[in-house]
Amino acid sequence: MTKALFLDRDGTILKEINGSSPETLGYLTSVEQVELIEGSADAIALARNLGYKVIIITNQSAIARGFLTEKDFQLINQKMYDLLLQANKSALIDDLFFSPYHKDGIIDQYKKEHYSRKPDIGMLIEAQKKYDIDFSESYMIGDAYTDIKCGIKAGTKNILVMTGYGKIAYKKCLDENLKIDFIASNLLDAVKYIEKNAH
Repeated sequence: MTKALFLDRDGTILKEINGSSPETLGYLTSVEQVELIEGSADAIALARNLGYKVIIITNQSAIARGFLTEKDFQLINQKMYDLLLQANKSALIDDLFFSPYHKDGIIDQYKKEHYSRKPDIGMLIEAQKKYDIDFSESYMIGDAYTDIKCGIKAGTKNILVMTGYGKIAYKKCLDENLKIDFIASNLLDAVKYIEKNAH
C-alpha cells in the first residue's frame, strides 16, 4: 500500500487572500493572486523524497458561489505547479482532488451538500481507491479545523500548520478536543517533523 501526504491548498501551500470585496474575502479567484508560502516547494520535494505521494485535497466553494469557473480554478492550479517547480524541481504534486460544492451556492449543479466536501472524507476515499493508500501511514496537513476533522474521520495522522487560518483553527480544535499530532509553523516544518518521526 501507498503512504500519502494529503495537503490543503490555500493557507497551506498558497498564501491566503485578502479579498478585494467582502463577498470574495478569502477566495483565491485569479492567477495573479497565486503566491507560494515560503518553504512549500522544499516541503513537497522532501515529502516525495521520503516516499510519500503528495495529494492536494481542497474545498472550492467559490465555484458553487459563482466567484470562479472550473477553468479558472485549473489555471490557478497550473500557476501553482509552475511556481513549485521553479522553486524546487522535485516539488511535484501527484494529484489534486477538489470539491466545488456548497449548499449556499448559486450555480445549480454545485448547490448541494456533498460527501466530497471536507470535513467529510469523499476526496480522501477517491484518492485511496486510485492509489491504494494506507490512511494509517498517511498524514493530513492543513490550516483549517475541517482539515483536522477530515483526517481524524479518515484515520490519518494530522498536522495543523500555523499559516493561513491556523491560529483560528487551533482554538476550534481545542474547543472540540480534536487530537492534533503536531502543530507546525508551516508546511516545511510539518514535513521535517514527519522526516524526524519516520520509522
